[in-house]
Amino acid sequence: MIKKNNNSNNNNNNNNQNQNYNRKPRNNQNNRDVNRVFTYKTGMTLREVSEGLNIVPGIIIQYLMKQRMLVNINQVLEKDLVEIIVNDFGYKLENEKLPESSFLDGSNVEYSKEEVLERRPAVVTIMGHVDHGKTSLLDAIRNSRVIAGEAGGITQHIGAYQVKRKNGDITFIDTPGHAAFAEMRARGAKMTDIVVLVVAADDGVMPQTKEALNHALAANVKIIVAINKIDKSNANPDKVRNELINLGLLPDNLGGNTPFIPISALRKQGIEDILDAIELISEIEEYKASYTRAAAGIVIESNLDKGMGPEATLLVQHGTLKVGDYVVVGNVLGKIRTMVDDFKRPYKQATPSQPVVVSGLESVPEAGDRFLVFSSQEEAKKIAAARVLSNKNALNSGAGGSLEDILNRQTTGDKELNVIIKADVQGSIQAIKNLLESIKIEDFRARILASSVGAINENDINLAFSSNSIIVAFNIRPSAAMRQSAESKKVDIKSYEVVYRLEEDIRAALEGRVAPEMVEKIIGQAEVRQLFSNSKVGKIAGCMVTDGIITRDSKIRLLRDQKIIYEGRLASLKHLKDDAKEVRAGFECGLSIKNFDDIKEGDIIEASLLKEVE
Repeated sequence: MIKKNNNSNNNNNNNNQNQNYNRKPRNNQNNRDVNRVFTYKTGMTLREVSEGLNIVPGIIIQYLMKQRMLVNINQVLEKDLVEIIVNDFGYKLENEKLPESSFLDGSNVEYSKEEVLERRPAVVTIMGHVDHGKTSLLDAIRNSRVIAGEAGGITQHIGAYQVKRKNGDITFIDTPGHAAFAEMRARGAKMTDIVVLVVAADDGVMPQTKEALNHALAANVKIIVAINKIDKSNANPDKVRNELINLGLLPDNLGGNTPFIPISALRKQGIEDILDAIELISEIEEYKASYTRAAAGIVIESNLDKGMGPEATLLVQHGTLKVGDYVVVGNVLGKIRTMVDDFKRPYKQATPSQPVVVSGLESVPEAGDRFLVFSSQEEAKKIAAARVLSNKNALNSGAGGSLEDILNRQTTGDKELNVIIKADVQGSIQAIKNLLESIKIEDFRARILASSVGAINENDINLAFSSNSIIVAFNIRPSAAMRQSAESKKVDIKSYEVVYRLEEDIRAALEGRVAPEMVEKIIGQAEVRQLFSNSKVGKIAGCMVTDGIITRDSKIRLLRDQKIIYEGRLASLKHLKDDAKEVRAGFECGLSIKNFDDIKEGDIIEASLLKEVE
């Protein structure tokens, strides 16, 4: 929005500007000449607009005053307002042309035939259920460098490090293993070549094991299974193997392509076997990158250091990063001032697959942000400003989307649909799987990435986001928080009570038919806090509206542990003692349900309306 100055007059001016600039530009055909082009740059002030139009600022100020907008010469103008001014003064507005590389994500770089690609170290992420020994394995590998005689001691933890081997380096990324950090783990799978999946031999496959495996499979990376804690008396490696085979991982000694390696991270047993397996995969895959182009890569983690200011651990994925480079990290501008590794040894440059901690950024970026190097500070400033604007318009182009969007983006080849299934019981999951397998539509194939009984959680949404999937929910409804998270990430949750409606939706999407004229839209949720009995009405639920709005005429579902218990209509809705047509979030209400009395404290009342769409 428009930048605010310190005095109150300017605040009022900004409010006036905000209220008026959204109108459409007048199509001033009498004055407009398509050959007179005005080039728009992000963050332009009124002075810069006047210079671009070659007219004195006072004329634009007078023009805006007639539009009831008071703007001073140094204020930044929103693009919509600039478009109105430019159009009304007879010019055609065009956006400044930025290099195509400006918005590359740092990983999907296309190389020209002329570029020389050289071998780079493999990037390895270690994943696994909490307490299964992921951190112990990372530390065992990390400490092996000191034992091997490498100078210096480990002085800091930077979330990534390299191990030198006889056939080259290996880069290890430390992504958090707890379920609360599922989104970071999803990012980890995207920036890695090989995933080492740690499973405790005394515990077996656990929920986070499955989540980590799903992220690795969705990212289409190589997997090595490390069966840890084999030194324990109750260790059962065969159980782990069988559980993972049932999840679709076939050991290499049984004809598959997944190494299963028994280890004890605590006793440093099997560490060399893990490293040898990584080296073997690296030789086969021949991971390569250009060392000569401008550097690009990803932020592993970041922090604010008291002495150095904003710092970020960067993983270089392409090109060579140098001290003194102008860099845009996410939408943060910077010039690389220092570069060190986890031993705090200084570097003048970093090559592909090398992690380094850098300083010189204007602010702290976010983990998972992409970085790019530019030839000049001016160019970097333009890109940083343009990225800010781009981030307002889209969270992440190419991720998420509706069922129709996902299938329509696949313009050639097979129509593959990634699906995550959440259901009330295991039988429902099997029914949906059978249905998806039975759909015999030309070029269509459903790929089930994950399935589980229970409520939709943040891990499901993050997996759908990172793998371009839809979530199919059967007799399960997302909470308000999960619905908002899905909307922010553009993840489509398709809810069903009748399984065959899923087939109808897929057919409609594949055939390009329009959506039904009437669609159900969830408008609010209320939580049952207290119960009362009334001889005339029956059971009355005292509720707090926690999200959106509950209306008297809305269709309702009663959810218990996010499972659908009942669907119907409200018999009554009251606010305090008065009948109410609607009650909004933050207010209490009393309600009863037609022909249903089995309400319990903690139940969720979900309200929805049928709305007509084009």
